[in-house]
Amino acid sequence: MSKVFAKALSPALREIRVLCCQTNSASAGTRQFLLSNYPVIKQHNPDLPVMIREASNTPARAFARFEHGVEKKVELDNLSSADVESKILQLLA
Repeated sequence: MSKVFAKALSPALREIRVLCCQTNSASAGTRQFLLSNYPVIKQHNPDLPVMIREASNTPARAFARFEHGVEKKVELDNLSSADVESKILQLLA
């Protein structure tokens, strides 16, 4: 678990959306990241919407929406949990 997520995220961040497949091995790192970090993220950011969308054969990716409608996206397919964490941190920067 990352210590980075054990604090409040930027107030400019309005929403995090994570899409992945429930069974596809390409989404395994994303699923593991969510299992490890979702509780901590929500504990320190209780009002931040963190939406997890699972659908068959959906490529793993994450979106962050910031104030003024600015949205960023990262691709997470075939990454380890640690690599997913790194990509999410880049997304939120």
